[in-house]
Amino acid sequence: MSLMQRISTFLRSPRGQQLVDRGRRELAKPENQQRLKQFATRLSSRRR
Repeated sequence: MSLMQRISTFLRSPRGQQLVDRGRRELAKPENQQRLKQFATRLSSRRR
């Protein structure tokens, strides 16, 4: 099995679905959205 196939299989499993749902809940929180924006800003400024 290739790595992509294993990841895909995991994401369809019950445990994978739990992790996906948890990730979506965490991303919906305003404080986490702000952290991601700050991280993206830092990354984009490094590339210049």
